[in-house]
Amino acid sequence: MKHAYFLAAIGAALATLLACSTDSTTSSVIETTPDARFDQYKQQFIDSLWYYNPEWASSQGYHRYDSVLLIPTVARRQVEAAALARRGRELAKFSIQELSVNNQTDYQLLENHLASARFYADTLRDWQWNPASYNLGASVGEILNGRYQPLDRRLRSISQKINRAADFYEAAKDNIERPTKEHTELAILQNEGGLAVFGKALADSVAKSGLSAREKQDLTGRIATTQLVIESYLRFLRQDVLPAGQFRSFRLGKALFDRKFALDIQASLSAEQVYQQARQHRQELLHDMKQRAARLWPKYFPSQPAPSDSLALVKQILGKLSARHATPAGFVQAVRDQMPALVKWVNDHQLLTQDPSKPLVVRETPLYMRGSGAGASISAPGPYDKAANTYYNVEPLDGQPAAQAESYLREYNDYTLQILNIHEAIPGHYTQLVYANRSPSLVKSIFGNGAMIEGWAVYAERMMLESGYGNNTDELWLAWDKWNMRVTLNTILDHEVHVNNLTEKAAVAMLLRDGFQEEAEARNKWRRATLSQVQLSSYFTGSTEILALREELRRQQDREFDLKAFHEQLLSYGSAPVKYIRQMMLRRS
Repeated sequence: MKHAYFLAAIGAALATLLACSTDSTTSSVIETTPDARFDQYKQQFIDSLWYYNPEWASSQGYHRYDSVLLIPTVARRQVEAAALARRGRELAKFSIQELSVNNQTDYQLLENHLASARFYADTLRDWQWNPASYNLGASVGEILNGRYQPLDRRLRSISQKINRAADFYEAAKDNIERPTKEHTELAILQNEGGLAVFGKALADSVAKSGLSAREKQDLTGRIATTQLVIESYLRFLRQDVLPAGQFRSFRLGKALFDRKFALDIQASLSAEQVYQQARQHRQELLHDMKQRAARLWPKYFPSQPAPSDSLALVKQILGKLSARHATPAGFVQAVRDQMPALVKWVNDHQLLTQDPSKPLVVRETPLYMRGSGAGASISAPGPYDKAANTYYNVEPLDGQPAAQAESYLREYNDYTLQILNIHEAIPGHYTQLVYANRSPSLVKSIFGNGAMIEGWAVYAERMMLESGYGNNTDELWLAWDKWNMRVTLNTILDHEVHVNNLTEKAAVAMLLRDGFQEEAEARNKWRRATLSQVQLSSYFTGSTEILALREELRRQQDREFDLKAFHEQLLSYGSAPVKYIRQMMLRRS
């Protein structure tokens, strides 16, 4: 949960928001249907959501409250708990059976949000054990680097936001109790990075701005104070928290993991059932990899006998495929060069309708976004800013040590790079998020389900290869098998670490053996598993559900089944959980 105080400057907006926080859904307009009344209430719900979550609002392109800083005090948590209770009473006044199937899904999404918010605040209590959740540099950096408002307006928002930086970090210190060591170390790393936000780039922006001399003086002073406050927080973490050694385990345990999975993933199956599915799929992938590698062996090792160890055979073939890759200097351009071919393939094979008015811009990852471990990512506009560009961020390699760059390029070789571009761009994340922003339901866009978003991107990889992309070569399918094994092992690792207490040694061994991963990649995945919970399960869960839905409809519709129509209908529901999309599609079929 995030926490807020409100400045006098937004008093005019406060009156409207308070109206959204009452126990009734009054209106001067007489509504005649349950759906009409619920549509009106959804807007009130969203207004209240931004009232308590201004940073979330900013991420969706809603920037009215960029200047608001949330102070995470006990009193603030009590205010938020009361607001969530009001929202629950209001929602309960509607009969879900009287609503359309689309509004039934929105009702369930709102209901899940309320349950999830209470779970995070009262049961998971991550505000207590995750010091990394307190980092002003992240939110200020997003405002500074935004282009949605003139610089002067963004700087005024920053000035107001950091005016109570000391209160923010003092509340953070009060909240922290028996944190995990891993999240404490992450907090130190990220707040060190956050300090850089308040350095030269911000100072230069202030200097060149049109702010008055008094505004510049005030903002400069607040920046200096914020730097001192963050340095104090870092000393607290380094000198008080770390030496004390009073840490809790990063592992959730079965009860918390199962509950978090149900709320975050919103799948039709339980965490245990998905875990068992992944274990079975791992065996299927290994079987396919061994068969394809055996067929490729004579091509790449014509004068050598194949190893008796089938895993060694697969590893040697993958090593041959990895040798084909871009140069460090040409990596970003190699990504850019593939985009037209992907667009053309989707169009020529009638996989779905694309929107050329929403261009995808491939760019080098901005400096302030680097270092997260994500070599490629999508920056998509939120539903309030649909006209903005979608950026495909690719981290350049030309500044890396030669050995490190070579290792990365072998992992993202010519075959795997195509799969990455399908996943991140076309028809993966970029395409799905363009469709999501066109959804008539703001609720489905705002409460985007990670398993649907990641699941579609993973499904898109397989779907493209099934359509014949890459000429059905064993090389490309083997590369996809390895890539999909990563998705599958993500789920297994997630469950094994948090439920079955898997050790780091055993986890790395599994990733090296079954995933054919480099050790550095395996170590990084272990770290990710210690810092996150459930998210690693989203890729496999979502893609498995989408594929199952497709096959269910194919069986029902037989010769009338149309793949393009399936894709476009699926994506028309925004980023709703697949289990709800299934209900809506089956109702229409």
